[in-house]
Amino acid sequence: MFEVNNQTSSQHEVLTPLSPSQNPPEPPSGQPRQGRSGVRTAAIIGLILLLLVVFVIGGFAGWVYAGTKSSASSSASTSNATALDTLRESVAAKVRPSIVEVYVTLTNGAALGSGVIVNSQGYIVTNNHVVSGALTIQVILSDGTKEPAQLAGADAAYDLAVLKIAVPQGGLTVATLGDSTQLKVGQEVLVIGNPLGITQTVTNGIVSALKRTVSEGQGAPTIQNAIQTDAPINPGNSGGALVDLQGNVDGIPTLTAIDPEFNTRPMASGSPSPLIASRPSCRSSFRAEKCGVVSSLSLQCHPDDDP
Repeated sequence: MFEVNNQTSSQHEVLTPLSPSQNPPEPPSGQPRQGRSGVRTAAIIGLILLLLVVFVIGGFAGWVYAGTKSSASSSASTSNATALDTLRESVAAKVRPSIVEVYVTLTNGAALGSGVIVNSQGYIVTNNHVVSGALTIQVILSDGTKEPAQLAGADAAYDLAVLKIAVPQGGLTVATLGDSTQLKVGQEVLVIGNPLGITQTVTNGIVSALKRTVSEGQGAPTIQNAIQTDAPINPGNSGGALVDLQGNVDGIPTLTAIDPEFNTRPMASGSPSPLIASRPSCRSSFRAEKCGVVSSLSLQCHPDDDP
């Protein structure tokens, strides 16, 4: 009896179900951890892609900006060059009608030069060496009108002379006279005259130097405080105008460069051709105050004065 009861009890223990208060076994924890790691990796990859997109867009924008800036700079340079050309053309158009051709007859031939109309009463400034020793003097205006001229005054020391012509019916175009003391080295200038008889020729250059001392040759006067320019000039330019870009006549072309080895003018294309200038006062005594140095004499005439 006791043995049977013990067996029954033992079977009862084996078949007894789990108590509801007992927790079910937890699933393996490895699988959820793998899911969180994948999300993190995807986020990093997304961030890297976003940064690449930002860098690409930024680089492209910078390239576009640089190209736009370069294009704008190029356009500005072209615009400035066009504006300078337009200014030169305007100044030349303004001054050319006041430049005349001076033709003189001499005992041994003839000579040709240029002159500048300095007042409405018919007074013209030129170089003394253009009219020195002249038997007759004729002035040819920009419109082709020919007028006989008389020598009203001269100053050989400054190589300046004043001519007088009768005022034609249509009147005269008078040059605006500047002040050569205001010129600066490097400043752009024009030279207008009749080189080699080619009337109304305009060349351009810069003020190369100021306050030069230049000799016009053996036994000739030495010009002080001349203006030097690299604007090309040739025989016939003497007596014409050195003009700034405001349209003011600041000097009178007087000399060209001389090759010291051969005592001739340099013939190379584009070679500097200095001028000489001085500032005459247009009175009968013709007092000239020199003021520049190199290929043109600067003028400070008083148009209302009667030479």
